[in-house]
Amino acid sequence: MDQIIVTGMKSLHGRISIAGAKNACLALMPAALLSEETLTLTNVPKLSDIVTMQVLLESLGLSVSDLKDTDKITLTSRTVTNYVADYEIVRKMRASILVLGPLLAREGRAVVSLPGGCAIGARPVDLHLFALEKLGAKLELRDGYVHATARNGLAGCYIDFPFVSVGATESALMAATLAKGTTVLKNAAREPEVVDLVTCLRKMGAKIDGEGTDEIKVEGVSKLNGAKHAVVSDRIELGTYMLAPAITGGNVEFIGGRRDLLEAFCNKLEETGIKISETSKGISVQQNEKRIQAIDIVTEPFPGFPTDLQAQMMALLCTADGISNLEERIFENRFMHAPELIRMGANIKILGGTARVTGVRQLKGAPVMATDLRASVSLILAGLGAKGETLISRVYHLDRGYEKVVRKLKGIGAKIERIK
Repeated sequence: MDQIIVTGMKSLHGRISIAGAKNACLALMPAALLSEETLTLTNVPKLSDIVTMQVLLESLGLSVSDLKDTDKITLTSRTVTNYVADYEIVRKMRASILVLGPLLAREGRAVVSLPGGCAIGARPVDLHLFALEKLGAKLELRDGYVHATARNGLAGCYIDFPFVSVGATESALMAATLAKGTTVLKNAAREPEVVDLVTCLRKMGAKIDGEGTDEIKVEGVSKLNGAKHAVVSDRIELGTYMLAPAITGGNVEFIGGRRDLLEAFCNKLEETGIKISETSKGISVQQNEKRIQAIDIVTEPFPGFPTDLQAQMMALLCTADGISNLEERIFENRFMHAPELIRMGANIKILGGTARVTGVRQLKGAPVMATDLRASVSLILAGLGAKGETLISRVYHLDRGYEKVVRKLKGIGAKIERIK
């Protein structure tokens, strides 16, 4: 099993190109099920989760092009030959549930295994099922699978989500495009990935208004067409790499980065004393090797501070001047990286859903173990700023969400290697 070795205390300088958003792409790919014509996606990241979704869609009868030597992928669903999403594929990734809505909308039936993924809490699919039942689907949970039917098609309705869910919003959006009549999604997710999905669906002929707000309106159509769409930049990859020079000192430009995708995160990073500037090609981060200031953070749905950057921000705050409080409101059990940071000398206390981080002057390299995707990269960031060598095990999580992480960090001067 691979490991990553990081030798810290090196100032970082240069440029990093930001890839397409994994979370956006994992919703865009199942949208191909809604049309018999070809959907072409560009700016697609080369990640194991993308490959898993490709395998799942191919198992349903889609023709999917190879992504090896390009950032473009084509998906064609002339006929759906199978409506069962098998456990052996779905267990690898929670986003697999996103095939349920499109299958129901197009075929009137679907059998989808309950999904797996990172162990950062329950992350139930209840809201996906809640939305599809509102649209007229008949659902039954049996033997670990969701058995869904809509023999007379789906029908437009009013869906008021009890709390914000990106995945459930995406499921309802895709299903509603082919439903009869009008669907209104209230308390809908406002994330850039949802807006990107709507942009693509509209190119395919869907009639949707209100994306980026908490109320989205969908007028069902009888069919959708093919389209070409560029995946939005990955705001989580952007935020992660922005923290590297913030931790180590230096000045790095992020090509393709957009502040509007991460306004709350950028505001908090500036509160610590980090300088963020917009450039002609993206944004830059500068840290003049002064000790950063402690801050408080609460994770919230967009446009609030993203839960997917909480672990990485904790790595920065471990050496801040003062006490920082990080309150996690999205996922329970998302502080599993804290014990590993403590092994590196961090002073962290977990109090229910809040992590209290008392800054220390210096972290020290140590053997640590990754527990999930974002925890993995938080340990790399901590290692970049630590004295000595940090050895990170179980780094296979990284391949699900970060494209060429070692190469990108080495390109700006980090001393980092991936070893067998």
